[in-house]
Amino acid sequence: MFLDAFEREQHILAPEAAHAQNSQGRLTPEVETPVRTCFQRDRDRIIHCKSFRRLKDKTQVFIAPEDDHYRTRLTHTLEVMQIARTIARALCLNEDLTEAIALGHDLGHTPFGHVGERALDKIFGGFHHNEQSLRVVDVLEKDGQGLNLTIEVRDGILNHSGHRPTMTLEAKVVQLADRMAYVNHDIDDALRAGLITNAQLPQSPVAVLGGTVSKRINAMILSVLEASQELDDIRMNEREWRAMDELRDFLFAKVYRTPETERQEKKITEQLSFTFDYLLKHPYLLPEVLLQKSHYDCLGRAVCDYIAGMSDYFALRLFEQLGI
Repeated sequence: MFLDAFEREQHILAPEAAHAQNSQGRLTPEVETPVRTCFQRDRDRIIHCKSFRRLKDKTQVFIAPEDDHYRTRLTHTLEVMQIARTIARALCLNEDLTEAIALGHDLGHTPFGHVGERALDKIFGGFHHNEQSLRVVDVLEKDGQGLNLTIEVRDGILNHSGHRPTMTLEAKVVQLADRMAYVNHDIDDALRAGLITNAQLPQSPVAVLGGTVSKRINAMILSVLEASQELDDIRMNEREWRAMDELRDFLFAKVYRTPETERQEKKITEQLSFTFDYLLKHPYLLPEVLLQKSHYDCLGRAVCDYIAGMSDYFALRLFEQLGI
């Protein structure tokens, strides 16, 4: 005997949580299994897809670092998942849905992190990694079949950046966890790289949140749990939110948008622009799956998909082959 997955949710989850039996389903209906809920199956599909594996060689902040200890887009994704699951479990929300959204939220991220994203936006126009992540799971994965994820997971992936409302509290958890993760691990990596020192960190948020990554994450999680216990929304207390935002502003000033990173961005934009134009003129270099007419409305869309899917190292090798 085993407990049906849907029955298990009834015993564990809060009424406000997203229950799998109430899911709005998939774009293409499927027969579900009593062993794994639809959200568990979505999580497993994401873990096994090619785009997820490529995250290990995509930039978080430092481009193609030689040091093994810097975060990549994959380790960022795992840290977001860990924080989000901790919050979801404590609030009796759906951990499986939360995990699936967190694991899929950056599948569409470009090589070279947000530098690459801004470059593709300039070159192609209207490129946003959250929308590309949804395109990956809907259209590009499984050789053009897509992963056929549930509506709830798709919504969480599309809206993880926090600029639009979400269908579920679980998606809102991932929104917060994403910011909590990158603020803390980017400080840690910047310290390791010697770009900043602990003495340079603004002291007001350090006093509120703590002087180490683990203390800051713990303080932020506890703040979210305290502010969200009524489950009418997922939020952080104002005091900790302001402290986190101050650290984020510090990162933009000292790490993300420095003269050196802007020089680097200019170079990468030029290289990606040349590559984009070259591939437009030589489309036979694109994978056949990207050239299926049902997948794009112009050749530029296929080229954009190809470049967005590259790892840092693949893109750098291509630049070298093209002599740029």
